[in-house]
Amino acid sequence: MNKKIVSILSVAFVLLLWEVISANNLVNKTLFPPPSDALQSLINMFSNGILLSDIKSSIWRLTIGLIIGSIAGMVVGVVTGRIKIMSFILTPLVNILRPLPPVALIPLIIVWFGIDDISKIFSIAYGVFFPVWINVHIGSQNISLKYLWTAKIFIQRRFEIFTKVILPATLPYIVAGIRSGIAMGFIMVFVSELAGASSGIGYRISVSHLAYKIDDMIAALFVLGFLGYIYDYLFVRIIRKVFPWINLSSG
Repeated sequence: MNKKIVSILSVAFVLLLWEVISANNLVNKTLFPPPSDALQSLINMFSNGILLSDIKSSIWRLTIGLIIGSIAGMVVGVVTGRIKIMSFILTPLVNILRPLPPVALIPLIIVWFGIDDISKIFSIAYGVFFPVWINVHIGSQNISLKYLWTAKIFIQRRFEIFTKVILPATLPYIVAGIRSGIAMGFIMVFVSELAGASSGIGYRISVSHLAYKIDDMIAALFVLGFLGYIYDYLFVRIIRKVFPWINLSSG
């Protein structure tokens, strides 16, 4: 059976089971509203334009933060992976910061940058940076010496060695890092919008929580998960088109 059909059927089965459990009052429907209630809330929020505005805000913040964090992670990863002196200087610092949960730094980031979009974009970029960095750092370090020796024989310019040898060899690690960064970015866009935001999926979930609208919360969470899936799906498809030799599972 087609893998996509199996995936769709598995999701449908879980939703159907959830609906049956709620319909038969096996759980508290106030705390665990059925998917049909969440779907109705989703339709209502889309029809009045609230959710569409939240999606636009979250996607914009996520995209900018993902671009900044990915570029920074790639640059620092290549520098620490290929230049020993820079590795000695920067790697200990990055490894000290890397175990700190990005979520825990949100209050400090708000103090530094305020509650505007800058703080949210910085939070997302900060969270994305580390998975990209560690992948690129390891990938650029583990390039076969045979490739580098051969390149030095036939290529004189260091920039050409970087573009023709180092970058292609590190590319699978870059892709893996960015894909991990996308997941972290969605976590950070949600958390950053819980405080001091006036729009976004995280803000909508927070407002629904304060109003005790569980069906709205579940609907917004479904949207957040679906957007994460679409983002990852499109990224995988683009990479397969541009770099078909990279073995990348769609998950």
